[in-house]
Parts: sequence; C-alpha cells; structure tokens
Amino acid sequence: MKNLLWYLIAGTKGGETRGRIINLLKKTPSNANKLSENLKLDYKTIRHHLKILEKNNILEAINKGKYGAMYFLTKIMEENMEVFEQIWERFGKK
Repeated sequence: MKNLLWYLIAGTKGGETRGRIINLLKKTPSNANKLSENLKLDYKTIRHHLKILEKNNILEAINKGKYGAMYFLTKIMEENMEVFEQIWERFGKK
C-alpha cells in the first residue's frame, strides 16, 4: 500500500488533487458534487480522480453509478492513513 500511495500522491500529475480528496473523505464521506464544490474543481475532474482512487482500493462508493453516490475511504486505506499523512506532509500542498 505504501508504494501505491507514493505513486498516486507523489508520483503522478494529479496526485495533489487525489490527496485533497482523501483528506476531505477522511473527515466526512461525501459525493462527487460536494467534493467539486469544496475543492473548487470541475465535477468531471473530481469524477476522474474518484475512479482512479476507487480502482486502486483507496475509496469505495455506496449507491455507485447513481447521482449522489457517497464515497468513503476503504478499511485498508484507513489502516494506512499514517503512511498517507507522511507522504502528504512531504509532498502535498495544504
């Protein structure tokens, strides 16, 4: 998981956005529209990053495929939050 998080957050162009999404979902589950509003980013951009995070088992959706689907961090992501925090502290723009 450590290597995957390094890649997703520090090793790719969209890493900062994915880190910001993880930080928001760590505090409270949310849907794509709310994430878009909070991060002041285009809805389609948020959806793109949500798909990447979901594909890599970082988050999961309830009511997936429908408008208003709620996103949560997966159990494995919650268990590795310390690793994420270390990466984010070093490379994230807070």
